[in-house]
Amino acid sequence: MSRRSGILEFAVLGLLRESPMHGYELRKRLNTSLGVFRAFSYGSLYPCLKSLVHSGYLVEETAGRPQAQPALTQAAPLAGRRAKIVYRLTAEGKEHFEDLLSQTGPDAWEDEHFGVRFAFFGQTSRDVRMRVLEGRRSRLEERLAKMRASLARTRERLDDYTLELQRHGMESVEREVRWLNELIESERSGRRRDPDHNESSDPAPGPSENTDT
Repeated sequence: MSRRSGILEFAVLGLLRESPMHGYELRKRLNTSLGVFRAFSYGSLYPCLKSLVHSGYLVEETAGRPQAQPALTQAAPLAGRRAKIVYRLTAEGKEHFEDLLSQTGPDAWEDEHFGVRFAFFGQTSRDVRMRVLEGRRSRLEERLAKMRASLARTRERLDDYTLELQRHGMESVEREVRWLNELIESERSGRRRDPDHNESSDPAPGPSENTDT
């Protein structure tokens, strides 16, 4: 499995964990909620869905079709149009997604995969969030050091526009490192909740306390 298809499978499982959807709804959510998939097409999504069904992680259901009716009574309302197939996460699919959520290796720190992992941080435990955030920060700090070293070596040979482009790239990385520092500090201070945390057991915050939504 390629890294790109692995990211797509992770995102599909995560979205279907929220609720069953048909293919068009899934593609829309991938486009609007997870920007990395804006260029993905049905040609990429449906083979992914079929593979997940084959693996037992999803099941296909026909939208609006009564489960107990005989075939002859089902045919009438569907005549002349194609029934929508709804995809639902199975127990095995949920378990597989939770296993993927717990992984904190280098793939979770890369540009595309990190964005998707971050989108599902609300379903991720705090210790895993911390490892992913710290890994991402470490990766960017390495990248930033290389960019600075490269710029120092080539500064005199670059024209003004190329130099400005490189500075812009460095500033973008520096901004993300600062953002990650803030997130990591927030996680360490306990200002963000674990997904399975029982809010009803917490005391109500006082007027001076800062709560995150």
